[in-house]
Amino acid sequence: MTDAVTAHSLRRRLALGLSAGVTALWLTAIVAAAVVVRHELDEVFDSALQETAERILPLAVIELIDTEDDNGTARRVSRVSEHEEYLTYVVRDRTGAILLSSHDADSATFADAPEAGFRNTNGHRIYSRSVVSGAYTIEVAEPLAHRREATLEAIAALLLPLAVLAPLSLIGIWVYVTRSLRPILRLRSDIATRGGADLSPVETRGLPNEIEAIGASVNQLLSRLRRTLEAERSFTSNSAHELRTPIAATLAQAQRLIAEVPEGPLRDRARRIEADLLRLSRLSEKLMQLARAEGGGIVSAAPQDLAPVLALVVEDFHRSGDGARLRLRLPADGAAPSAMDADAFAILARNLIENALRHGDPGSPIEVEMTAAGALRVVNGGAIVPPDSLAHLKIRFARGTSPAEGSGLGLAIAEAIVVHAGATLSLHSPATGRSDGFEAVVEPPQATP
Repeated sequence: MTDAVTAHSLRRRLALGLSAGVTALWLTAIVAAAVVVRHELDEVFDSALQETAERILPLAVIELIDTEDDNGTARRVSRVSEHEEYLTYVVRDRTGAILLSSHDADSATFADAPEAGFRNTNGHRIYSRSVVSGAYTIEVAEPLAHRREATLEAIAALLLPLAVLAPLSLIGIWVYVTRSLRPILRLRSDIATRGGADLSPVETRGLPNEIEAIGASVNQLLSRLRRTLEAERSFTSNSAHELRTPIAATLAQAQRLIAEVPEGPLRDRARRIEADLLRLSRLSEKLMQLARAEGGGIVSAAPQDLAPVLALVVEDFHRSGDGARLRLRLPADGAAPSAMDADAFAILARNLIENALRHGDPGSPIEVEMTAAGALRVVNGGAIVPPDSLAHLKIRFARGTSPAEGSGLGLAIAEAIVVHAGATLSLHSPATGRSDGFEAVVEPPQATP
């Protein structure tokens, strides 16, 4: 599991959500500011229009009066010199004739009949003011585009910081959320990386109050599981140990009975009893091995050379008369260091070899190989194990399709050992490079420094 690609990553949701929220609030503030700015600009520009009209009109009236002819009619005054104008104006007489205008003034802009105060045309905002009982009227116009341009420039000035701050805020929020979630990620990593045999409490120090309760609940669950597994292992080990003596005594009596009674039904019955007691004895031994595999102590304090251990296990099979089919291959230098405990490895190797002897083709050799890296490979011939059966062979008391008798615990014991040792057990059928057979491969754990 990875926190960087998960679609429902809390870190990603918080970072994107907070960034989107901040951006949305900023945009809302910009919209509200734009409305206020537009209103304030309108007031300022209207005030400028009115102020311009109030200042120009008295001066224009005086100039026009000075130019009146003998009949009292004002003559048209030349336009002022050309320059860049945001405001244009015209001064009219009572008849509407233009007496004075700015050089950029367009008569079409002032085509409507002047009305005192402010009015809007298609493209201008106009202010009108009359004096001398309506003898002179001034109209001052400003392009509405000028106002829009000023408003857009003000909004752009507000948006420009957002273009810079939005990515910075996303990075800042991501870093802050990552730092805030670090204890939670550490808790997740602690739970995800530990093996099935590690039921020690998880570290809850530094967790937020809302997550600390989850850590405490996990520790309570681990504690209950640990007590349950310890009770199960103790019961299995004690039961198997207690059964060894009565089974051995009963087996001795059955074997004595076989030796004493003559050939016939009674001796045959005694032999069947002996066979059942031997199976019960093997089952008891397997249960003790299972308890040993699940009881800890699988990893040694220092790396050990397991090649001699494997050679000794194979030699035991030869001494018992079951090793004729075994083909042992050890590293060229004869060394295979591993962090696995030697006794646990011996149990592991014995169970894998017994499984191959019992369920493999009786006429095919069994390859037992160990690499210099400590990997163990056991291959036997025989029919292909179906994939659905192969997936269940590591389960306790699970048996494959082989007609051979077995307790169903050999591969379960091997799996328990490799899990507690941090190693891996993989099963393949057909075997690698073959069209039939069965292969068990144990990849070693990392050596303890």
